[in-house]
Amino acid sequence: MPKIGPKLKELRRRRALGLRELAIRSGMSHSTISLIERDRMSPSIDTLGAILDALGTTLTGFFTDLNSNLPPKPFYTAQEFVEIGKSETISHRVIGLEHPNRHLLMLHETYAIGADTGEEFTHSAQESGMVLSGAIEVTVGSQKRVLKPGDGYYFDSREPHRFRNVADATSEIVSAITPPTY
Repeated sequence: MPKIGPKLKELRRRRALGLRELAIRSGMSHSTISLIERDRMSPSIDTLGAILDALGTTLTGFFTDLNSNLPPKPFYTAQEFVEIGKSETISHRVIGLEHPNRHLLMLHETYAIGADTGEEFTHSAQESGMVLSGAIEVTVGSQKRVLKPGDGYYFDSREPHRFRNVADATSEIVSAITPPTY
């Protein structure tokens, strides 16, 4: 599997940007960018998105370029899912990241006890998902609901939204986002 860090560093160098200039443009610290470029830190989706935006590209374009030499395949084992935003409490693993010309971002999300995406966020897409285990409180705009296994959601991601694990155990979601903004 191709590494994110070296590709990000190559992209920054092609644009003749130093770490500090990219840090200023992206709103991230230069040490964070350095750690990501050396694959010593896995960036969150929002962090990687901000860095790529400052570099003049998108997450979709970055990952398409990253995997452009890989042959397409229709099946993926759980070990082949690519982590794109692991924090201490939330994991976002992409299913089929290397599939060429993806028009859909398919995720397996895991939320530790008490995990919270934090302040409500937005992006330009549509989002849908289903809770596999646990209980997730989903906020979309002014609406809020606790979803349990088998319950699902579908919303316009331009609405401010937030996810929070309210179960006494790890919660899991399978979700899809189109177009793939990550």
